[in-house]
Amino acid sequence: MRRPTITNLTSPPAASLSPFKHLPSSRPYPLLPFGIFCIASSAIFVKWSGLPGATSGFYRLAIGSVAMVVPFWLRRSRHPHISRRVLALAALGGLWFALDVWTWQSSLSYASAASATLLGNTSSVLVALGAWLLFRERLRLPFWTGLIVALAGVMLVLSADILTPHGSALVANSRTEGNLLALLGAFFYAAYLLTTQRTRANLDTLSYMFLMSFIGSLLLLGLNVSQGLPLWGFSLNTWLALLGLGLITHVTGWLAISYALGHIRASIVSVTLLGQPVLTALLSIPLLGEGLVPLQIVGGLLALGGIYIVNRYGRA
Repeated sequence: MRRPTITNLTSPPAASLSPFKHLPSSRPYPLLPFGIFCIASSAIFVKWSGLPGATSGFYRLAIGSVAMVVPFWLRRSRHPHISRRVLALAALGGLWFALDVWTWQSSLSYASAASATLLGNTSSVLVALGAWLLFRERLRLPFWTGLIVALAGVMLVLSADILTPHGSALVANSRTEGNLLALLGAFFYAAYLLTTQRTRANLDTLSYMFLMSFIGSLLLLGLNVSQGLPLWGFSLNTWLALLGLGLITHVTGWLAISYALGHIRASIVSVTLLGQPVLTALLSIPLLGEGLVPLQIVGGLLALGGIYIVNRYGRA
């Protein structure tokens, strides 16, 4: 497959910005389920770390940056002159992702792994609307049908979580705070996906991931310092969880997804990512002791059905 290359980016024609033109559509698809499985472990690692969202988020991006710095340097001949426009887009992607990581991983201190992950993935609505309005993407009727079915499944799972007795008003309020943080993360997540789609048209996956992660880690480092949060003195189990978050979730999972996002519409990838909360819910049963009720199972099946409709029939 011919991958996007860095060309004259000062004022490219609109058609040249598309990462999908002249590219076969089948090759990136096997990477999606693999990447989704990796990022589905994100909530597990965050909960295992027991750290504030800003701290676990910093180490997620910092460890990822360290893991990618040597491959990025070895590939520098592919991008000897990255334009200021591309660097600005990569920095913007780092900002959006850092904000998403901070708010969403903070939500896990209050909400269940399944609920927070599902709410974080409601960004698919914003991505579809943004791609339609900003990039003039053509979305067929089956796309919207599949999206509605998938979101109906998400809402069923969320409703089951809300209706579950929590024992006290304080716990219920904490759950609400966590859900609101997860929804805020969904907004930043949508902005990240749309920025990545546009940037990846002109920059290879590894280079974009390194630049975005490095910039995002610096932003979160500043946030930790400003809040006086400790950055060391953790237990071995916490460090292992942070390594898993950085290497498995961020580097492996997001390299696979970012590559696919460079060749598949963001609106398609974002709905496919609804499979992430389903996997997270299943993983949280044995690993976190968070069980599922029948309504959550039905909702998960609906979400998967909507994902299938979108990928099978929704592309123009």
